[in-house]
Amino acid sequence: MKLNVSSIAGHLVFPASSVYSGTKFAVRAITEGLRIEEASNNIRTTIISPGTITTELLETISDPELKSAIVEDTKIGIEPASIARAIGFAIEQPSDVAINEMIVRPTIQEL
Repeated sequence: MKLNVSSIAGHLVFPASSVYSGTKFAVRAITEGLRIEEASNNIRTTIISPGTITTELLETISDPELKSAIVEDTKIGIEPASIARAIGFAIEQPSDVAINEMIVRPTIQEL
């Protein structure tokens, strides 16, 4: 099994995040390519695309305007354990079942 963690930014582009989104779109493309190329070898691929999560991300942002916007978003963030449960769900499936992609985000997250 090949499992990659992407982001909802791999499904849509947010202001000031085109490069970040580009990398997440690439994760989706590479994982889908691997799924197609390795289907005959019974290799399962899964992409988990989290929405807002409570992480240490804010500590790494130096742009004050961007940081301020993200502070607001993180107020609705879900715990990392929620992503871990989604990963566990995908891994625990029988070998003939592939959960190819999951978007996991807070219930109240609009985008």
